[in-house]
Amino acid sequence: MKKIILLVAVFTLVISCKNTEEKQTEATEVSTETEAAFKTFKGEFLYMADAAVLKGDNFIYGVALDETSKNLADKVAPVKKDPFDMVEVYVRGTLQNKPDGAEGWDEILTIKEIISISDTPAEADIKIEEKKS
Repeated sequence: MKKIILLVAVFTLVISCKNTEEKQTEATEVSTETEAAFKTFKGEFLYMADAAVLKGDNFIYGVALDETSKNLADKVAPVKKDPFDMVEVYVRGTLQNKPDGAEGWDEILTIKEIISISDTPAEADIKIEEKKS
């Protein structure tokens, strides 16, 4: 009886491992397709109720307000000390010119994947201090 139970357990284990390997292969193929279709961007992210921006060393892009950008804003919120703090992020997405007649930035980034988020807010380019009286 013990041999039968052991045989069934080994058989089940082998079958489940095979399914896991197939799923990992499929995920790797999808990830490779994603990497080929989208560019990677590194910059400081700022999200407001009506606008979002990604600022890099030599660019500033408007960010499309969709579920992914709202998700990124939710993940960035705990890191921010001030509502106007920018947080460095790595994302993948597509860059498009703004529609004719639309207001805002000339180029709009549509984020497709969040790669990583910094643990600390970015240093401010200009620091404004209030004088205490």
